[in-house]
Amino acid sequence: MNSISQGSPADPGARSRLSELALLFLKLGTTAFGGPAAHIAMMDEEVVRRRRWLSEQEFLDYLSAVNFIPGPNSTEMAIHIGHRRGGWPGLITAGVCFIVPAATVVGILAWAYVRWGALPQATGLLYGVKPVVIAVVLQALWKLGRSAVKTGWLALVALLSVGLAAVGVNELLVLLMGGLLGLAVRLRKPEGRSLLTASGFKPAFAAAAGITAGTAGLWPIFLIFAKIGSVLFGSGYVLLAFLRADLVERYHWLTQQQLLDAVAVGQVTPGPVFTTATFIGYVLHGPSGAIAATLGIFLPAFLFVAVSAPLLPRLRSSPMAGCFLDGINVASLALMALVTWQLARSAFVDWFTLLVGVASAVALIRHRGLNSAWLVLAGGALGIAKHGF
Repeated sequence: MNSISQGSPADPGARSRLSELALLFLKLGTTAFGGPAAHIAMMDEEVVRRRRWLSEQEFLDYLSAVNFIPGPNSTEMAIHIGHRRGGWPGLITAGVCFIVPAATVVGILAWAYVRWGALPQATGLLYGVKPVVIAVVLQALWKLGRSAVKTGWLALVALLSVGLAAVGVNELLVLLMGGLLGLAVRLRKPEGRSLLTASGFKPAFAAAAGITAGTAGLWPIFLIFAKIGSVLFGSGYVLLAFLRADLVERYHWLTQQQLLDAVAVGQVTPGPVFTTATFIGYVLHGPSGAIAATLGIFLPAFLFVAVSAPLLPRLRSSPMAGCFLDGINVASLALMALVTWQLARSAFVDWFTLLVGVASAVALIRHRGLNSAWLVLAGGALGIAKHGF
């Protein structure tokens, strides 16, 4: 990968890069609906196609890295981009600016929930936003797939990955299988066998102390969510299983209905789905609980990226590791494609949503410079208007 000039914070160029990062990720944290696949698609549009901060290959390498470590994928992608563009200050700036808008919105909804005991209705908003999000993700999949699927063998790896994921194989195993199959092509060549090294890419796991609190204090809240952020692979739907096991069944801090309401808020608000933690923290301990839960679930992501980011250039420069990354890249896109198919089945429910999706896809294809955030906002407005009538 190309290195960047990481000047001191007083350097005008460094300040300019940090300002650009802050503005971009504040915007994405406010407008990026639809979950990790949609967020990553929007980041690809912004940093690869519009701003050209990264090449397509660099973006794919980061996508592989975030799929192979625990934590919220789209947040970790934002943190990686921040580090690539602005060094260590950029790492913090991008991550914080992506998280804060979503956490603020979720905190306001949590306040309303605690005050009135119910969630404001967002049915119309989601009704219009979902088909737009599918169009955005499909466009990103097409562009990334053209860069990632370089050979017939990698196309076969992608199809196999889709099949494994569809029958319920663990996401991490699908990625590992993709990497090993990508490596197998290299090992078949004589020069490939001679380059085999003992290097590897192993995810780190943080451990949280055991919590036996009868009430939800701030420190127990922080540790519970730090544990979840340290070991959770997969999507926001996987998060539901972890939260239910700890907060409903083990500690009895929440009822089943409160947990479902919290997850619903994480799904209908922009930005990281993991801001579900902000909602739960507020319900358990007010504003200070919201802050503790948010810090707990997102802090491991910053630590994992800080450790893994310096390793990526060395991995890509190694022929063996490069083949392994190529295999993981296509497996990652296969997982993203399967998630998109599952989301599309719930997004296209009638002629109106189909029309919005097709119109969005046509707009993205015909107007290459069109910002997808405007399409998302327009879809939400149309959905609200349709439901209003």
